Amino acid sequence: MSSFINSHYQLLEGKVAIITGGSNGIGKATIERFAKEGATVVNFDINVAKGEELGILLKEKGFKYHFYPVNTADSESVQKAVNDVIDQFGKVDILVNNAGILRDSSLLKMTDTQWSDVIDVNLTGVFNCTRWVAPHMVQNGSGKIVSVSSVVALYGNFGQTNYTAAKAGVIAMTKTWARELGRKNINVNAIAPGFIQTDILNDMPTEVLQNMVEKVPLKRMGTVDDVANVIFFLSSPESDYINGAVISIDGGATV
Repeated sequence: MSSFINSHYQLLEGKVAIITGGSNGIGKATIERFAKEGATVVNFDINVAKGEELGILLKEKGFKYHFYPVNTADSESVQKAVNDVIDQFGKVDILVNNAGILRDSSLLKMTDTQWSDVIDVNLTGVFNCTRWVAPHMVQNGSGKIVSVSSVVALYGNFGQTNYTAAKAGVIAMTKTWARELGRKNINVNAIAPGFIQTDILNDMPTEVLQNMVEKVPLKRMGTVDDVANVIFFLSSPESDYINGAVISIDGGATV
């Protein structure tokens, strides 16, 4: 009895999970959470130095981690990497579409490059990864797909025409895939993080950060672990009857 109580049941034991953009921020926190829960984690990222550095830390702790240098905006690169994962592990149980970039500018100043760069990574990248992973999930008879959108996709944000368009597209694709893949026993959901403490905020003035915090009913910024916990839940057996959902993680800012 006591041995059962003291044992830690790892909900992702035996699962193979691909997390894109896993070398920093939310992606890194998600990889760490998945690894602790027994998953074999595969990081698709363009940042080779940080991807390999994370691998050293995780492998020292005995976790199962693998890094693939992948540009998710490049369909051929994604296809090859997914095929390599299948060859090595035989399956993909979980896909977390997290990779994303910012190229903020007001509508009147936004360049073609700023628009296309964000759309290519934040929208097309999600399409590419899901497109090449989903057939293997269908063949395996199950799967979990979680895509990272944003609360700005729900209410807009000044200077982020490209980002809001991409993140709104992620929500639309999520709902479409939930209908198409749900019948194949594949759960497809999205999360919409709000004001989360990541490196991207380091250059913001303190007064701006404080003003943003004041708009949150919980009176604090979210942490990457707050987000990773929800991603884990949606990727675990605990969420088997959740499909097509978009869960806001914003401390109540959009209430």
